[in-house]
Amino acid sequence: MDKQTYRVLIADDHPLARKAVRSILDMDNAFFVVGEAYNGEEAILLCGEVEPDLVIMDIHMAPISGLEATRRIKQLYPHIRIVVLTVSDDVADLFTALQFGAQGYLLKNMDPDEWLMYLHALLDDNSEVAREMADRLFLRFYPGQGAFHGGDPDPSMLTSRERQIAAFVAEGDNNRQIAEKLLISEHTVKNHMKNILEKLGFENRVQLTAYIIKYGLTIKRQN
Repeated sequence: MDKQTYRVLIADDHPLARKAVRSILDMDNAFFVVGEAYNGEEAILLCGEVEPDLVIMDIHMAPISGLEATRRIKQLYPHIRIVVLTVSDDVADLFTALQFGAQGYLLKNMDPDEWLMYLHALLDDNSEVAREMADRLFLRFYPGQGAFHGGDPDPSMLTSRERQIAAFVAEGDNNRQIAEKLLISEHTVKNHMKNILEKLGFENRVQLTAYIIKYGLTIKRQN
C-alpha cells in the first residue's frame, strides 16, 4: 500500500521563510508543496485553486493576516487543516487562531524533526501524539508550568458565571468588555477573575485561555 501524500500550501510574507518551511517539508516525501502564498488573501485564493490538505500559515501578514485568512479558509473549506506558525511572543494570536479553526501550531525555531513528527500526528489523526506534542510546545511558552500534564484542575470547580467569564477571557475580552456584555460591574468581573485563577491555580489570563480552549469551554457559535 502506497504511503499517503499530503498536499501542502505554505503561506508566509517572507520568501526566505517560505523557502525554510519548504526545505523542512522536502525532508519527508509524505509532504508535497503545491503552492506558496505571500499573504493571507493569496492563501485564501490558492486554497480554491490548488486544493491543499494542509496550510502552514504565518500569523503576521498584510493586508489580510494569517488569523483572518484562517477564519475565512475554515468557513470556505472546513476540510482543509491549518497549522499556524508562531514565535514566543505570539501567544494571544495563537489562541485566536485555534478558536478560528486552526488544528495546531508550530514554533518557527523548533527542530525540523519535531515539525515533521507533529504534522504527521495531526494529519494521521494520532490525537495522543498530537496532544503530547502540543503540551510540549506549550511548555516552550511557559517553562516550569506543569498544569497541563495530568494534574489539570476540574472544570466543575467553576460556577456557571465563572465559566461564562472565563469563556469571554478566551475570546480576548478585557474586564470592561466582559462587564458590558454581562451587564455587571467591572469590579464584579475582577472579583470573579480572582476567584477563577485561584480555583484553577493559574497565574494569568493566558494560562486560563489555554485551559478553556483545551477543555472546549469556549463560547459556542452558530454556523
